[in-house]
Order: sequence, then structure tokens, then C-alpha cells
Amino acid sequence: MKVPFLDLKAQYNSIRGEINAAIQEVLDSTAFAGGPYVAKFEEQFAAYCGTKYAVGVGNGTDALWLVMLAKGIGPGDEVITVPNTFIATAEAVSLCGAKPVFVDVDSRTYTMDPACLKRAITAKTRAIIPVHLFGQTADMDPILAIAREHGLMVIEDACQAHGALYKGRMAGSMGLAGCFSFYPGKNLGAYGEAGAVVTDDQELAAKIKVLREHGQPKKYIHSVIGWNARMDGIQGAILSVKLRHLPAANEARRAHARQYGEHLAGVAGIVLPVEMPVAKHVYHIYAIRSRKRDELISRLAARDIACGIHYPVPLHLQEAYASLGLPRGSYPVAEESAQEFVSLPMYPELSIEQIAYVCQELEAAVKTL
Repeated sequence: MKVPFLDLKAQYNSIRGEINAAIQEVLDSTAFAGGPYVAKFEEQFAAYCGTKYAVGVGNGTDALWLVMLAKGIGPGDEVITVPNTFIATAEAVSLCGAKPVFVDVDSRTYTMDPACLKRAITAKTRAIIPVHLFGQTADMDPILAIAREHGLMVIEDACQAHGALYKGRMAGSMGLAGCFSFYPGKNLGAYGEAGAVVTDDQELAAKIKVLREHGQPKKYIHSVIGWNARMDGIQGAILSVKLRHLPAANEARRAHARQYGEHLAGVAGIVLPVEMPVAKHVYHIYAIRSRKRDELISRLAARDIACGIHYPVPLHLQEAYASLGLPRGSYPVAEESAQEFVSLPMYPELSIEQIAYVCQELEAAVKTL
């Protein structure tokens, strides 16, 4: 049996008629860059996230960068985040001219450790970016409390957490702003690049709308230096269709996670993901841990099971951030987990039989390693 890590074709086929009709509508209207289909999606996504505003942008990196740019974060400032994330989180900080400061993560959820956060704050700290990793939110209440105590803004990196909940609150709705990526493989994925910022701050939303349009509050009038960070009309229309299916897709992911958990409970040599009691995990990634990670992935590949690694090298050990001078051992939890993560196949269209096969072959492989 062949089990791909991700099957976007199966997802497309399940909603082919709706998607094709939406794309044809955009083609007929020729509203390609921004426009009514993006505006419609913005309204729908804000309502979904429980925020007053959503601003569609080109990708998740734009979303993070433009929030910080709009808030005046720049050279001399520090922004605290975690090292076990995709580089875009820190990259957006660097693009502002600010310095990313890393803190270690909780050993069970792999999200920002509030105790480590406290120790990292300095007079130069302007913002905190907790990363809602793999589909689960960070422990937001203590993070928000620390931010209030020090007068800092919280910008949620919710790029992997579309529809995740923390104490009944949607990912992206708890800080100053929430930043989303709609990269094709995400729980809510476009058919290309797209992203969004959600917020209750009217002034922030307005500034980002200007910045995404080359600094134009109106055509050919440029009040600031901006960027081309518009969302395409076709992506807006596609996302409106897929947003309708997101709740059911997330529930399918959660059902798959339960099946994995039932099959793999008690299997020696692996550590299963943990869902916080106060959270609703939407399993963008189902990452287990194994000290024999590479051998395990190789064995599964030989059985036509594709796995991934998210992420093999923490950001402070990447060449791009060598200038920070942070040696191995700086963030023990992030470093150890990076050596052990194995991302198993996870997408809504997975079958019960496929998951059972993955678990059967994984258990067999573990026993012989």
C-alpha cells in the first residue's frame, strides 16, 4: 500500500466542482489582483477567526513582516520567538532590521516556554511571537500576562494552526494580530502562495492595507514606502471555497490523530504528540519522536510510506543566523526534539486502512531497530 505524506490531488478532487466554478468566476470577471474576491474572503476569514478584521496578503512571511513594519519595529529592537519553527518567523523579524531572540520550548507541546520567555526580555524587547506549532496553540495566557506586564505586543504565528482553539479562543485572535499562511499544504491552503493578518485593531489593519499596496492609501498616492504584498483574486476565491470545508477537514485530522494514538499507544521507542487539556489541536503535522529517526524513516520509505521532518535544524544553528553566536546547547529542548521528530502522513483524505498500515509498519520497524 502506498501512503503519501500529503495528497493535494485527493483534496482537489473532493471539491473539484466548487473550485472550478470559483476559478471560472474570477476569470470571467478578470478581478485578478486583490479586488472583490479577496475582500469577500477577508470578511469570511475574520468572522471565522472571531476578529474584526482580516487583511489578505501574499504569503505568511508577508503577514508577519507587515505587522511588525506597521508597528514600527526596526533596527535596535528585539523580538522574542522560538528556534523550532520555519525560518519565516525569524526572517520576518530580520527583514524589519530587528534582532530575533530565541527562547526554548516546552518539552511536551514544543511551543514557547513562558518561564524561558521571562528571562529573555530586555529593555530592547518590542514584541513576542509565539508559534502555534504543528496545529496546536502556544500556552497563551501566561505569555499574554508577561507581555502586559512589560508593555509588549504579542503577534501570533498561526501559520500552522487554522481553526485551533485555546480555552475556546481561536488561534490568531488573542494577541495584537494573528498571522496565517495559506501555503498549499496547510489546513487551509491556497493553490499557490497567500497569507492573511487578523486583528481587532482598526488602525493596524488599515496600515497593513496601505503597506501591501506599495504604500498607497489610494491609487498613485504613496504615503509610505510599502511593498507588493497583495493576495491574488483567484486565491481569494479558492480560499472562500475551502474555508467552508475547513471545520470538517480539521475534524478529519483530529479523527486520524486519535486513530494514530490508539494504534501506537504503548509502542516502545516512540513519543506521541500531546494535546493540551485547554487546547483543540488541528494536527497540521502529526509529529512523533524517535531516537532512531533516520533509520525509522528509511524503513517506512521502503514500505511506500512517506514521512517528513519538521524541522531538522533549529534556527539558531542555521548558517543564516550564525552571526547571533548561539552554539549547540543553547536551547536543549528544541535541539533534542529536532533530532527526533518524524512527521507521519496527515491530511483529511487519509483512509482508515492507510493509517492502520502506517502504524503496523511503524511498530514493526521500531521492534527491529
